Amino acid sequence: MRPLDDFPAAARRRVRVVLADIDETLTSEGRLTAAAYAAMERLQEAGLKVVPITGRPAGWCDHIARMWPVDAVVGENGAFYFRYDHASRQFTKRFLLSEKQRAEGRRKLERLRDSILTGVPGTALASDQPYRESDLAIDYCEDVKRLPPEAIERIVGIFEAAGATARVSSVHVNGWFGDYDKLKMTRAALSECFGIDDEAAKEICVFIGDSPNDAPMFSFFANAVGVANVRDFEDRLAAEPAYVTASRAGAGFAELAAALIVARG
Repeated sequence: MRPLDDFPAAARRRVRVVLADIDETLTSEGRLTAAAYAAMERLQEAGLKVVPITGRPAGWCDHIARMWPVDAVVGENGAFYFRYDHASRQFTKRFLLSEKQRAEGRRKLERLRDSILTGVPGTALASDQPYRESDLAIDYCEDVKRLPPEAIERIVGIFEAAGATARVSSVHVNGWFGDYDKLKMTRAALSECFGIDDEAAKEICVFIGDSPNDAPMFSFFANAVGVANVRDFEDRLAAEPAYVTASRAGAGFAELAAALIVARG
């Protein structure tokens, strides 16, 4: 991972879309700072599109799509994208799985829930679980005492033994049934919302994130960036970002935003 200063100015000028994880990328220690929020506004004012790519739930993403300075949001690790058009007051909700498939997945996850909570002491359901449509979020450090890496691996193992996909974020282990991830839905959102195909996306989009569930995005986007705290997961990343900011979390996001805006003059 090279320092952000190595991100060529010419490549930064070509960026048109900023894709950003939320937890400990936009937020800092669980809070959205004024600096990070203002950075999103400045990016939009400079003509760039801003799209959070998060593991957070549908209920939160409804609010984010409507209230934040963003152009769309991908949620629950790629289960859907939401987009709100303020001019027409039209809300678009696009899921990869049908309601029937999501309902069946939720039934399977309910059976797994107790196995995880009893099998891995110290875990808890994520506080945002009631607002989820497609996945089960297990808290390993957000509102509980941080669990050791071996406990996190046990959670992942229980999900995978049942045939579910499991991904580790900076605060939760998320599990779901279905063939999707952050990258698959991001590519759909870029194409369907903004007319950006895969080849163009690699050149004009930048993704910034911090944790193992961002690895597919780090791998796909040549100009992927990690905030400094991505180094906390260095031994767990299946793919690394090309660049890393000097600052952690939301301050790192603001650092990237400033670099992109300065490059555009």
